[in-house]
Amino acid sequence: MVKDRFITPAGFARIRAEYDSLFGVERPKLVETISWAAANGDRSENGDYIYGRKRLRELDRRLGYLGKVMKSAKVVDPSAQLDRDQIRFGATVELADEDDERRTITIVGDDETDASAGRIGWSAPLSRALIGGRVGDERTVRLPAGEKSYEVISVAYPPAG
Repeated sequence: MVKDRFITPAGFARIRAEYDSLFGVERPKLVETISWAAANGDRSENGDYIYGRKRLRELDRRLGYLGKVMKSAKVVDPSAQLDRDQIRFGATVELADEDDERRTITIVGDDETDASAGRIGWSAPLSRALIGGRVGDERTVRLPAGEKSYEVISVAYPPAG
């Protein structure tokens, strides 16, 4: 089963910037350090060489992942959303729970989530429960700790253009 990999333009730009930085800056410096360390002789006890090779594997793994994400990404611009009163991908939603505690979230691609910044993936339980909702709707989310109800207070999208 192929899973759609939706992402916002800003999220794609962040991933592209990380890829470019790792590939164009960090990796060449690391390869240079490894070459220098290898030229120093005995590699079995050479910390710079051993650590450098390990770090290079980690970096190449991350580059491979980012490349895969960029290749399969479907960039969706939330500012182009036509039905702006309904919750869809890219919406910024203000919610109130049963205790009237408010929280604002933005529904983004799964590869650009950051809970501390209020960005949650579109396939998260809360997002799935909210998608299709409108202001005034009450949505119930099944969480590991039990069910929780939220009322949709507002729905906003980035300005068009």
